[in-house]
Amino acid sequence: MTTRNKPAFGAALCLGALLLTACGPGSPEAGRPNTAPPPSQPSGSTSGPGTSAPTTATPTAPPTRPVPAVGSNLAAGEAFIGFYVDLLNYSYVTGDPAGFLAESDKGCVGCNALADYVKKVNAKNGTLKGDFQDRLVDVKEIHKGEKDHLGGSATLKTGAYEEIQSPGGSPVPQAAGIGTMEFTLSRSGDNWVMYEMQIDE
Repeated sequence: MTTRNKPAFGAALCLGALLLTACGPGSPEAGRPNTAPPPSQPSGSTSGPGTSAPTTATPTAPPTRPVPAVGSNLAAGEAFIGFYVDLLNYSYVTGDPAGFLAESDKGCVGCNALADYVKKVNAKNGTLKGDFQDRLVDVKEIHKGEKDHLGGSATLKTGAYEEIQSPGGSPVPQAAGIGTMEFTLSRSGDNWVMYEMQIDE
């Protein structure tokens, strides 16, 4: 994972944790293993479990929400994570965070920090090169929280790449690695959106 994933999320994540405290290992669906089928991926998608390499073509539009990610049950929440990773990858390539911001709560601190990052560091302007796209390995857990929220974590994998974090800066090599996305989703209408997230190495 990268410095793109290290903005300060602090207070918002604490709030997300508080929203989920009513849910523990004894809750009926807490800690549910990943038993849902993999979400169907749009053409050129890079986030599905088992995907081996990122797409090299420059996308012309952000991915659209796949059918399995429509709805407000646990399975839709799990499929939403794959969709959201696709949106993040679109932004890493194009420098346009509008797609994932449209699927995020306006107050999502981690989402807004990542949006600021991708506007400056992205493949389109040459400041991000290599195998930088995240690939969803697994949604490790997902469980219901309070007040129409879901929480959980997912495993992401990325290859080796370089990023230039400031104008005129030198490329900073980033090793291939596996990280964890901690997330809280909230209901918006009949679907889930990202309420808060953090990606840790």
